[in-house]
Amino acid sequence: MISKRNVHSNSETIIHDYEYRVRFSEVDSLGIVWHGHYISYFEEGREAFGRAYDLTYLGIKAEGFTVPIVKTECDHKLPVKYGETIRIETKFINTPAAKIVFEFRIYNQENKLVCIGKSIQVFLDLNGNLSLNNPPFFENWKKVNGLS
Repeated sequence: MISKRNVHSNSETIIHDYEYRVRFSEVDSLGIVWHGHYISYFEEGREAFGRAYDLTYLGIKAEGFTVPIVKTECDHKLPVKYGETIRIETKFINTPAAKIVFEFRIYNQENKLVCIGKSIQVFLDLNGNLSLNNPPFFENWKKVNGLS
């Protein structure tokens, strides 16, 4: 099941919700989601955010950049089981630095918080050189979305 709900936007953040059904291949022998899959759920949230707000990886590449992840954080609160639908809340954190920061909150079907996390991505040109300034397309994206 896939759905989205744009929750909130202001000059500091944009929040996007995405629902995802846990697959059999994501659980261990106890029927609960293996801990390593939560990072994949963050990726699901980033991808859904990108589609909703026109900040996709292919679009970034077309502008001459890649955005590799340089840091992730993941704190587990409750288990999730096979077949459950989770809600991945992805929050874009506005920063003046040349990076993309997302915070994540994952909720179970009962709307209980099961996981929190964060990812940080930097801009590299297509030759692999680190960009110390925000690329012009990203500054424009922020402006269009009311973040500058």
